[in-house]
Amino acid sequence: MTARYDAVIVGGGHNGLVAAAYLARAGRSVLVLERGREVGGAAVSVRAFPGLDARLSRYSYLVSLLPGRIVDELDLDFAVRRRRISSYTPVAGTDRGLLVDAQDAARTRASMRALTGGDADHDGWTALARDTVRLAEAVWPTLLEPLPTREAVRAAVGDDAVWDAFVERPLGETLAARLPHDLVRGVALTDGLIGTFATADEPSLRQNRCFLYHVIGGGTGDWDVPVGGMGALTGALAHAARRAGAALFPGAEVTAIAVDDDGGEVTYRGADGTVRTVAAGAVLGGCAPAVLDRLLEAGGTAVRATRAGDPAPEGAQLKINLLLSRLPRLRDTAVDPRDAFSGTFHVGESASALQTAYEEAARGAVPTRPPSEIYCHSLTDPSILGPELLASGAQTLTLFGLHLPARLFADPATHDERKALAVRRTLDELDRHLAEPLADCLLTDADGAPCVEAKTPQELDRDLGLPAGNIFHRDLQWPWADPGRGIAPGSWGVETDCAALLLCGAGAVRGGGVSGVPGHNAARALLQRG
Repeated sequence: MTARYDAVIVGGGHNGLVAAAYLARAGRSVLVLERGREVGGAAVSVRAFPGLDARLSRYSYLVSLLPGRIVDELDLDFAVRRRRISSYTPVAGTDRGLLVDAQDAARTRASMRALTGGDADHDGWTALARDTVRLAEAVWPTLLEPLPTREAVRAAVGDDAVWDAFVERPLGETLAARLPHDLVRGVALTDGLIGTFATADEPSLRQNRCFLYHVIGGGTGDWDVPVGGMGALTGALAHAARRAGAALFPGAEVTAIAVDDDGGEVTYRGADGTVRTVAAGAVLGGCAPAVLDRLLEAGGTAVRATRAGDPAPEGAQLKINLLLSRLPRLRDTAVDPRDAFSGTFHVGESASALQTAYEEAARGAVPTRPPSEIYCHSLTDPSILGPELLASGAQTLTLFGLHLPARLFADPATHDERKALAVRRTLDELDRHLAEPLADCLLTDADGAPCVEAKTPQELDRDLGLPAGNIFHRDLQWPWADPGRGIAPGSWGVETDCAALLLCGAGAVRGGGVSGVPGHNAARALLQRG
């Protein structure tokens, strides 16, 4: 280890690794300090169940926002696979469901007609998809470039009605006008509520911003499966960074940052317990802005990464990983479980059910019927299973629960009890749509325990440093300049009030999701300075 680096990156998640690889390839000396035992942050694969060879994407699990340009420029050995089935949504209290087949429009129309009794919802669904593609085609090409103005993006969209529908007015108004059926409307709405505790009509438009990021990926909005699991991506990024000369230090917990416009110092505790300080020409924060603020305060630096008026970050989800001996049978016998679970399986996500769950959680109660989204990674990518599990027919399930905000689990004295209640109610809600109990399909690990792993927002904070479990580090921001908040046109959306302090994580403008975009942009911003 040297005493000084051109750049010290705090946090070795996928964005920090992207920044490290780009900077090192440009000849800069780079040190990455990661608190965890391995780099990767939330984008890792783990064998979560003792004695069973299944490499689960424990936290983040699908890829939409990662530009192919980053994969190509860093020469990453990484690939994704497209899911043919977009989604399946069972209808509560019936033996029917809605299937959306991304490659068979006639099949989707027939399923929607059987549910709604007409074509109005399918026509609205098709129009919605057309409009979101228009948004995606305008926004996606800008993500790896300096920030455009709001007016420039609006002009690129080229349709004021589309712009107003998704950027100016609450998302709920647009969906209510397009999708008459409660269930169809709810399926569309979920893209605005992933990790975001909001209603469809919230005036802040947090749901609109979340929706936008979920429909622009690749210019199409497709969400793909990472081959080999999320760890395959961060493994490839770590290899690229090391190959270019970056130094990666897992097990290094940063305790303080002192920085001014000319550079800074980063103090950390190594895996051996020794406290060290290194000098940096620039400090890049791959951690959340709220975490960065604490480290800056500890280092006696007055500058802050958060902005005045920013709401306190809060996560709003429950993540559950399961390993099954086989897929469960559905009450809906017209749909193959392999189709239902290979796409996104929506549970309790009609528009009215989502609103009810929100209202219950806002009152401080665990929702009676928590909404969730589920998919089976191993159907699209069997490589995450070892030979024995693969031969036995085993499958994984990844569940992401909505409207379970951190405030519900904030009291340490009741955390475990409330977590158990949330897990039980979430899985019970899935059971309502199955022809057999999910428990009958669960594998047990080497210790005889059912293969169910759940993480609350508080546990994501503890494990990953996500403040209050917020998977986006803070509320998502519009992906363009906002001079009123100090985000200037032509900047990269990674700058702070200190020239030597940049954001390279999800809390940057155009951060959130597994994208690498903030890492790329932080590297570009630093390299432009010479």
